[in-house]
Amino acid sequence: MLYLIAFIFGSIWGSFSNVCIHRIPDDISVVTGRSHCPSCKTLIKWHDNIPLFSYLFLKAKCRGCSAKINIKYFLVELISAINFVVIFHFFGVSLTTLLFFILSICFVIIFFIDLKHFIIPNELTYPLMIIGLLKSFDPNLNTTLFPNLVNSLIGGLFGYIIIWLIIFIYKKLRNKEGMGLGDAKLLSVIGFWFGWASIPFVIFFSSVIALLSVVPDIIKNKKDLSSQIPFGPYLIIGNLVFLIFNEQIRLFLN
Repeated sequence: MLYLIAFIFGSIWGSFSNVCIHRIPDDISVVTGRSHCPSCKTLIKWHDNIPLFSYLFLKAKCRGCSAKINIKYFLVELISAINFVVIFHFFGVSLTTLLFFILSICFVIIFFIDLKHFIIPNELTYPLMIIGLLKSFDPNLNTTLFPNLVNSLIGGLFGYIIIWLIIFIYKKLRNKEGMGLGDAKLLSVIGFWFGWASIPFVIFFSSVIALLSVVPDIIKNKKDLSSQIPFGPYLIIGNLVFLIFNEQIRLFLN
């Protein structure tokens, strides 16, 4: 029953994430105004806005104009629901679970916004930095995942500075922007949450995954090495890989 509650709770927050993904880039309030169909502008009734279920029941079409509903909305809700179930499975009813719920929702929103708009909203990164630092004051949190206060502070600064240096050096060498400060802020978030030791691994994992993802397009001449790609999603995936192999990494370092 608790797993089902986590799934439903996650899908509801996934539905809210869709609102954020759609409105934040256009600087529209996410707490006022009802959702409407992008095509016919018809307000979506509550029974057509039930997470996951409504998408399937309506067969991915607007009830008013039969316009196709982007599968992204369904995927965001499903990913969020699965995230909540997985987090609850490993950490149960705890503060760690609540923290990871918050982080996972924010990461889902950042992932899809950066993927489409090439921006990482300050509205999400700044609060995550603050939460990442404040949680370090609690000595009872999972110390195998979360760092102490000093480690967290160093991690936040290290994460930001290393991306800032990459941007600075690239601009000096190529006279153009290579990355955005949004990426620096996102890596700073990861540093605040998981400490300075996580930064090299996250950069390595995200860089390898990003390279592997663009190689097919480079081979097909759809992209070249100077093509713009959103790096935020890869930082998030790299952070996930780091968390999955956290124990193995610790054993390796020891």
